[in-house]
Amino acid sequence: MADPNAPAPPTDAGPRLPDAGGPVDATALDEVVRFTAELIRIDTTNRGGGEGHERPAAEYVAERLAEAGLEPRVLEKAPGRGNVVARIEGTDPTADALLVHGHLDVVPADPDEWRVHPFSGEVSDGVVWGRGAVDMKDADAMVLALVRAWARAGVRPRRSVVLAFTADEEDTAAYGSGFLADQHADLFDGCTESIGESGAFTFHPGDGRRLYPLAAGERGTAWLTLTARGRAGHGSKINAANAVTRLTAAVTRIGDHRWPVRLTETVRAGLTELAALYDVPLPDLDEPDPDRLAAAVDGLLARLGPAAGLLAPTVRNSTNPTVLAAGYKVNVIPGSASAQVDGRVLPGAEREFAATLDQLTGPDVEWDFLHHEIPLQAPVDSGTYATLRDALRHFDPEAAVVPYCMSGGTDAKQFSRLGVVNYGFMPLRLPEGFDYQAMFHGVDERVPVSALHFGVRVLDRAIRSL
Repeated sequence: MADPNAPAPPTDAGPRLPDAGGPVDATALDEVVRFTAELIRIDTTNRGGGEGHERPAAEYVAERLAEAGLEPRVLEKAPGRGNVVARIEGTDPTADALLVHGHLDVVPADPDEWRVHPFSGEVSDGVVWGRGAVDMKDADAMVLALVRAWARAGVRPRRSVVLAFTADEEDTAAYGSGFLADQHADLFDGCTESIGESGAFTFHPGDGRRLYPLAAGERGTAWLTLTARGRAGHGSKINAANAVTRLTAAVTRIGDHRWPVRLTETVRAGLTELAALYDVPLPDLDEPDPDRLAAAVDGLLARLGPAAGLLAPTVRNSTNPTVLAAGYKVNVIPGSASAQVDGRVLPGAEREFAATLDQLTGPDVEWDFLHHEIPLQAPVDSGTYATLRDALRHFDPEAAVVPYCMSGGTDAKQFSRLGVVNYGFMPLRLPEGFDYQAMFHGVDERVPVSALHFGVRVLDRAIRSL
């Protein structure tokens, strides 16, 4: 059970925000909180392996969109795996369309570990509680509240906007964005750029600054299955071809491997901006010697303090063993053993990743992809990046907006098949002491009401300015 004496979560009445000069009204601010809570109360737990049920949330979203005069379509690859797509026609028919996407599913939550029930959607002390509060029913609610505000005010964006609320992002996206990209590509005609999770949140490095990482890339997904073959036999006999021994040796090598530094353009830009912000001399980031480059980058990260946490996970590939399976009886040596590894790969490093896995697994262990998706990168010198950055700064003039690459992946990978370039931009202004990244898949997930108000205002300014 959760500790009843645990400290209360941080709350924030919220900063006084500049006038947006737009349609976001008191109704929209009320709705974004209500929609977040009501979506949380719809249990859309995705346990993987095809086990999920997003349809009730999809119907809820479709109803809210229809009330705003849109014509949403609910689409399923399998019964219960609901997705919603709708289009808002822009005022400039020559402009490329913008995709705004968010997922409806959530990871499992054990109620015994939480202070409040994870599907209660409780709103108390200025905070909305529950699974999905930041990942990412809050963002879905912000989008819903915004388009309804546009409808009330008779406002249309310059670019046509395609809205996609997806299933299955928390697993392989096969029932969600993958299905939509493969079988309903026509619904995304004209889309060249998108915004989705999970950037533009406040990161507090503890020195009074407010950093906002704006995602312009993400590492590729390389979930692996390892299989060791050996000679089955009696547990009392010496066996030089023990599959368990072969497997665990390979798993240890993989888990212990220190991947070399590989700087993508996004991470390089983030390091450069943070170094300037903290007045830290910039080392040679073009050093051809991998060992010297690693020493230079690791030294720079050490001097940046807590702010380095935004970029440190994405200067290298990574491989983390997560699952082991072997044997069925203590005195029987099995003929095979298997493991799973969560691998993440930087843009441009996929061949190196595969070659290194061949070396680490060795001759007695085979590896293959359990799930594989490409890494992504978006330009940080684009007009779109500048517009998103400026929208944040309008509502928080002291914001330091920093390019970053997400360590994990999102639905942007699937939508990239349609030629769509993605930015992670679902803004939240969070109070000091609120660890946003710890909320993802964590216990006691929650979001401040003031952050939701900030987010819907920033989204409005950003999308209508693009």
